[in-house]
Amino acid sequence: MAGGWVTRWRVRAGYPLAIVYIFLATPSAMLIAAGGAIAVIGLVIRAAAAGNLRKLETLTTSGTYSWTRNPLYFGSSFLVAGFAVAGGSVWSALVIIAYFLIFYPAVMRKEEAELRARYGAAFDAYAARVPLFFPRPPNRIERTSLDANGGSFSWRQYRRNREYQAGLGTVGALALVWLRMYVRQRFGR
Repeated sequence: MAGGWVTRWRVRAGYPLAIVYIFLATPSAMLIAAGGAIAVIGLVIRAAAAGNLRKLETLTTSGTYSWTRNPLYFGSSFLVAGFAVAGGSVWSALVIIAYFLIFYPAVMRKEEAELRARYGAAFDAYAARVPLFFPRPPNRIERTSLDANGGSFSWRQYRRNREYQAGLGTVGALALVWLRMYVRQRFGR
């Protein structure tokens, strides 16, 4: 399947690039705080999406999925922006932005093909009304038809989708950026 390389390499490439990002980072407390605030916006967007997403059960078209077909990845773009700011270096920012731009459009195309194969005309109608990535609020008529699947936010669904892992990962990654700042200040490296 086209895009299969994404599944194999997205995570594998992420770890070494994270090391490169940390090595190139020149963070400060103010930049970490600002980047963390931007990242929180991404986590909120992702949480709203995950609490509504019922993977492999139904085509989710309500909630954040009525604004964009990829709210999880839209939220991830805020995480990327937050870490780009927190890193305090053009080079560290370029590493993570390039990673996002290389992998996530391919991931979206792959998932779109899978959803189209699974849901057919229903997905095509949804895709015709809702943008791929950049959100657009649905009008009243669209909202009525998109909410027809009856999905609403659920903390149980949020936990079932294990979205809390994104929050834990973000806190851990920001701690590493903070440690990088400490090492640079303490040892000049």
